Amino acid sequence: MTASPYNPPCGGLPPQTALMTGRAVFTEAYAVIPKGVMRDIVTSVLPFWEGTRAWMLSRPLSGFSETFAQYLMEVGQGGGSQAPEPDPEAEGVLFVVGGQPRLVLDGTTYDLKPGSYAFLPPGAAWSLRNDAAEPARFHWIRKAYARVPGIALPPAFVTHESEITPAAMPGTDGAWATTRFVAADDVRHDMHVNIVTLRPGASIPFEETHVMEHGLFMLQGKAVYRLNRDWVEVEAGDFLWLRAFCPQACYAGGPEPFRYLLFKDVNRHAPLAPARAA
Repeated sequence: MTASPYNPPCGGLPPQTALMTGRAVFTEAYAVIPKGVMRDIVTSVLPFWEGTRAWMLSRPLSGFSETFAQYLMEVGQGGGSQAPEPDPEAEGVLFVVGGQPRLVLDGTTYDLKPGSYAFLPPGAAWSLRNDAAEPARFHWIRKAYARVPGIALPPAFVTHESEITPAAMPGTDGAWATTRFVAADDVRHDMHVNIVTLRPGASIPFEETHVMEHGLFMLQGKAVYRLNRDWVEVEAGDFLWLRAFCPQACYAGGPEPFRYLLFKDVNRHAPLAPARAA
């Protein structure tokens, strides 16, 4: 099996002797979905995907995620899809955390590996297949693209995180850095899916409170997060959903960097008629 620096899903089932205690939390402002609850019995199968199962980490739902859906996909040998996206207005990001899936995007073939990143604009022609014996695992983040008259759709692209130099936050000497896959001021993009890295002992030293909704999947390491009024511990393999305006801060702990895949909605006006916008 190919070594991966990213935590794969747990799968399986705990033994009957296991204690029924854990870290899962669901509140009006945030949710913690720890890796220990991502078991076989909570997976979904998807139309037109073969040999594939998905952990659905978030979906648009009253009182939960409003702007995006995030799946952790696992594609077995010979599996995949020729018609993966059912919504012509959906944009997507694929981020590979295990295996070697093959992506065909607008007629070009890409052999992906852990750390590969693909942006898929609405209407993109793409398919994915896993021919390797090792399961292919990747995050698939989907969002209804917010079109703006006079602004063109962003183009599709495929890259790898190693090809991008992380941008250090000012005054941190690189202890807090972000791998940005698209320019922050490119208004064609209405979502960012980046990687945030904190060195051991580094922190987000204030309670961020902002309009952007977040999905965070922990790729490496561990930390303690301040969420609304609570402190929670997270580690590689966990997922957090943060509602817009949920206060958030964190300290990175442990002997290795703390890294997470971060979704946020950006670069659009606030709808003044939510029902009409929906």
